Amino acid sequence: MNNKTISILSYVTIIGWIVAYVKSKDLSPRSDLVVYHLKQGLGFFILSVLINVILSVTVSIVPSLGFLTYIGLVLLILWIFGIINAVNEQKKPIPVVGKMFEDKFAFLH
Repeated sequence: MNNKTISILSYVTIIGWIVAYVKSKDLSPRSDLVVYHLKQGLGFFILSVLINVILSVTVSIVPSLGFLTYIGLVLLILWIFGIINAVNEQKKPIPVVGKMFEDKFAFLH
């Protein structure tokens, strides 16, 4: 697999991220692009799970807040931006939330 494919795969579910992580270990020399998108993909996955759990609990307690489920569409759009950046082989953060993940996940270096 090439760097672009591994970068894209890092956004496709947690299983895709794990496959991308394992394949990135085989790269020599280590690709900064792949490491960057692994960080963005993992951070976005964790953030998405947290937001969805919080929203599910909130909406089940207060059903009148059901409109908050549209936040899921915002997450989908941000996810697409991450994939587009990987396709274009750019090291750009996911809009709004990507900067939070740039200096996290030190085990990926």
